[in-house]
Amino acid sequence: MPDVGVAGAMAIARRGADELIVEAEFATKLERSARTGLPLRIKLGLDPTAPDLHLGHTVVLNKMRQLQELGHTVIFLIGDFTSMIGDPSGRNATRPPLTRAQIDENARTYFAQASLVLDASRTEIRYNSEWSDPLGARGMIELSARYTVARILEREDFTKRFKSGSPISVHELLYPLMQGYDSVALKSDLELGGTDQKFNLLVGRELQRDYGQEPQCILTMPLLVGLDGVEKMSKSKNNFVAITDRANDMFGKVMSISDDLMWNWFELLSFRATAEIATLRGEIGSGRNPRDAKVLLAQEIVTRFHDARAAQEALTDFELRARGGIPDVIPEIALGGAPLGIAQLLKQAGLVPSTSDALRNVDQGGVKVDGSAVGDRALKLSAGVYVLQVGKRRFARVTLS
Repeated sequence: MPDVGVAGAMAIARRGADELIVEAEFATKLERSARTGLPLRIKLGLDPTAPDLHLGHTVVLNKMRQLQELGHTVIFLIGDFTSMIGDPSGRNATRPPLTRAQIDENARTYFAQASLVLDASRTEIRYNSEWSDPLGARGMIELSARYTVARILEREDFTKRFKSGSPISVHELLYPLMQGYDSVALKSDLELGGTDQKFNLLVGRELQRDYGQEPQCILTMPLLVGLDGVEKMSKSKNNFVAITDRANDMFGKVMSISDDLMWNWFELLSFRATAEIATLRGEIGSGRNPRDAKVLLAQEIVTRFHDARAAQEALTDFELRARGGIPDVIPEIALGGAPLGIAQLLKQAGLVPSTSDALRNVDQGGVKVDGSAVGDRALKLSAGVYVLQVGKRRFARVTLS
C-alpha cells in the first residue's frame, strides 16, 4: 500500500472528479483507516443492461483502481436485481425492464471486462440479488416506508416527467431505494458513480443513516462524451468505444475525436500525471500538431486493453489507412449466394449492422470495392474475391461463390 498520507489520498480521489461529498467526512474515514489498518469499503454498482463495457464505464473503474492501489477494498457490484427495474436516471420515458435471461447473459461478461481495469485478485464481486431477493413483499414495504414520495419526486428526471404528464411507473420509484439499500447491505464507506447517479447515491447515505450506519461518502465522476462530441458515451447512441474492440478499431476511434474533446478524454481516461498533460497541452497551444497528443492518448488506451505491441501495430495500420492504403491484415470471409447485392454483401460480411446502414453508407460515398467508391445502391457482385471497405476503418476480403 503506497504511503501517500491522507492529503495524497484525497488528491488522488479528487483528480478528475465532479464532486466529493462530504470531503471532511471522507478525510476522517481515511484517517481512521490509516490509524486502524482497516481498509475502506468502496462500492461501484453497474447494471448489466448491455453485454459490453465501453470507455465511459472505465472513468469510474479507473478511479476504483486508483483507490484499490491505496489498499482499500473495492466492491464491484453487479445489479442483477436492479436491472429488472431499469435505472430511470436521465430518462424521459419508462425503460423496458430486462428479462432474467438477458441480465444473466450480460452479467457473465461484465466482471471479466472490468478486470481489464481492476485488479481482479483484490476485488470483491457481489450481486445485489443476494439481499434484494430475500426481502420479499414484506421487506419491500418496510423499506419503502423509510422514504417519502415527495423526496423521490425531487429527482430532476422524475420532476420533468411529472410536469410534462409523461408516465412514471411505480416500479421506477423503487429504483433509488434499491440502489440505496445496496449500500446498507454492503456497509459502504464510499460509493462511486457518474454525475447522473448523484440522487441515487444520496439515497444510499440517507438509508444508511436510517439503519443506524455511518453514512457513505459519495464521489461522482463526469460523464465521458462520446465519439460524436455531443452526447454521453452510450451503446444506444452508437458513439462508443468498447473495451473489447480490436486494437486497430480502438485506435482509429480515439483518433477520430475532435481536438477539443481530446483534452477531456486525457483528464478522464489517461493515467499520465496532471503536470505532464498540462505540459503537453501547452506545447499544442504553442504550435505542436494536436495529432501528436492524440496518438499518445490512443496508444495509451490501446496498450491498457491490449498491449504495447498492438498499440504500435495499430498506429502503423492507422497511418497506412490515412495514406489510402489497405492494411496488411484484414478479416477473410467466405460467402455464397452470388450474385449478391452490395447492401446484403456488406451486412453478411459484418461490416455494417443492417442493410439500411449499408445503403446509407453507399449514399454518403463511404463504401469502396477494391478501392473504388460505390455509388449505385443496386450494385450486385458476381462470384470472385473482393476487398470491401466501409468508412476509413472497416475492411474485409470476401470470397463470394
